[in-house]
Amino acid sequence: MAERYPIPAAFHRVEQTIKRSRFMASMNHAPDMDSARAFVAAVKEEFPEATHNCWAFNAGPPGDTARVGLSDDGEPGGTAGKPMLGVLLHSGVGEIAVVVTRWFGGTKLGTGGLVRAYAGLVNLGLETLPLRDMIVTRRLGVSLPYPSVTLFKRLLPGFEAEVADEAFSDVAEFTVELPEEHVDGFARTVVELTGGRAEIHEK
Repeated sequence: MAERYPIPAAFHRVEQTIKRSRFMASMNHAPDMDSARAFVAAVKEEFPEATHNCWAFNAGPPGDTARVGLSDDGEPGGTAGKPMLGVLLHSGVGEIAVVVTRWFGGTKLGTGGLVRAYAGLVNLGLETLPLRDMIVTRRLGVSLPYPSVTLFKRLLPGFEAEVADEAFSDVAEFTVELPEEHVDGFARTVVELTGGRAEIHEK
């Protein structure tokens, strides 16, 4: 699994009118399939009078198809959910759910027009979607001699590491949380810093 990737930072919504039909894309963070389905249900409940509430989600890392779902919600098969999911899987964004709500305006778009409309709304939402990094972290226990504490603490920002707990006895003991991608480099640097006297273990 990727050690970090972009995910939605907040609920986001955009609208567009296409040939008199009103389209609205609602997007949200979906860290698992249950939360994705709950989000879809909430949007459907918000707009029960809409002609369609089509949806798609990828509840895993970007491009991963293990936790996906989609629905055309009454639109012709393959014209809504599938193109929406295609955009999500190629967006580089993970853990995301989107519902595109349509209020029919009286003009039929045709199958090609529907595909372009639903995919287009997802792309439109992604253009302004606020993002943050999903970072896989690990916790390490670090014991080191007191003379090394100041230098050790100066190292932390460079490895995006944060002290979760600390205790002082005959040695200084820290519980540190940091991105998985930095663990090996961090451990090597701490061992070098202390001349091999540091002890590091998984928490």
